[in-house]
Amino acid sequence: MSLFFALASLAILMVMGLLVDGGGALNAGNRVTSLAQEAARTAGQQIDPAQAIEGTAITIDPDAAAGAVQDYLAAAGVRGDVQITDNGQSLTVTVHDTYDTYFAQLVGVGSISVTGTAKAHLQTQAGG
Repeated sequence: MSLFFALASLAILMVMGLLVDGGGALNAGNRVTSLAQEAARTAGQQIDPAQAIEGTAITIDPDAAAGAVQDYLAAAGVRGDVQITDNGQSLTVTVHDTYDTYFAQLVGVGSISVTGTAKAHLQTQAGG
């Protein structure tokens, strides 16, 4: 009878560990995705003023966008990068972080890597 209780207790602890660490990793993934979305919005506001004032184009200033992303992510305590595509019309922000486990440490998994990605595209109106 005591062997049954020992095995049942171990199984319950394993399920609890899966729930706690799995849920924590999902929350961490949602957090980095949210940070990537906000960083993409911030970077999308960094347009090239010279081209915009001349009226030749409305495009993202790559240096200003990268700086805005890095500043935003540094304030949040995570790391990431930005890629600008479509001739300065689109950008993709990728954020990387880790979730430090509680129960999974018992089996040698101290942290879980999480990544979030967000894309932003400039929307312009012709003649307006």
